[in-house]
Amino acid sequence: MTMHLFRKNMAAGLIPGLFLLLLSGCGLSGFSQNLSDAIMDNPDPATVREALPTFLVTTDALIASDPENVGRLCSGAELYSAFATLFIEEPDRAQRLVERAKSYGARALCADTGTCAVETMEFDSFVTLLNRIDEDQFPSLYAATISWLSWARQNSDDWSVVANLPKYQAALAHIVGIDETFRNGSALVYLGMLKSLRPPSLGGKPEEGKMYFERAIELSQGRNLAAKVGLARSYARMVYDRDLHDRVLKEVLAAPVEAPGLTLQNALAKSEAQLLLESAEDYF
Repeated sequence: MTMHLFRKNMAAGLIPGLFLLLLSGCGLSGFSQNLSDAIMDNPDPATVREALPTFLVTTDALIASDPENVGRLCSGAELYSAFATLFIEEPDRAQRLVERAKSYGARALCADTGTCAVETMEFDSFVTLLNRIDEDQFPSLYAATISWLSWARQNSDDWSVVANLPKYQAALAHIVGIDETFRNGSALVYLGMLKSLRPPSLGGKPEEGKMYFERAIELSQGRNLAAKVGLARSYARMVYDRDLHDRVLKEVLAAPVEAPGLTLQNALAKSEAQLLLESAEDYF
């Protein structure tokens, strides 16, 4: 049940901050600020979907020319994660993309922080290394985390997902504990999703998840529609709160799509909100 919900909710979790990498320390050098803004403020996901393969090929070439470049590895991890999770439906193709994303993310974290082979590391050993990672290294930690989560969504039947999920949840908590505004609060949204994977009877903590979602919404002054979709899909559905579910999704549909730096993800969130509302009668 937990892994099924993980796979189902992962796409919603990936929406916030997907293209913020072009604005951050993990952005590719040479990409102009204007191009970054144009992508993030584009209200048409289909246009971005068609453009992304060009970015992927460019990123691969840049990484090949400088294999230890942390910024390029981060960008590769996040771009491949975004493309596979949001836009690719064919399982075999998605698998190839998330494998590359995970590889780039792991290489970025290893090169930047010396934290290598996370998946074979004991949890306590990982936490010890995690506590040494400072704010300047958050981009590589974040890239490694979301690329692994993208891979985990595609491989939800793999036993290693269950074994390693607590490590990446700890990584997100480390980021939030120091800077909850990182990537417009996107780490908060991921934590909200992960905390809401299971009901309390099975060890889940959906009420904590709700608080993470609400904090992300508060930080954006309500403009981050993806955080609201996460609240409805991950939390409200888990606790069977139909009133909250429908109210939040109707707010998303009624809200303006345009918001500086959030327009693209808001457009994706609106599409998701419509689908969730249409399926609500069957779910509840």
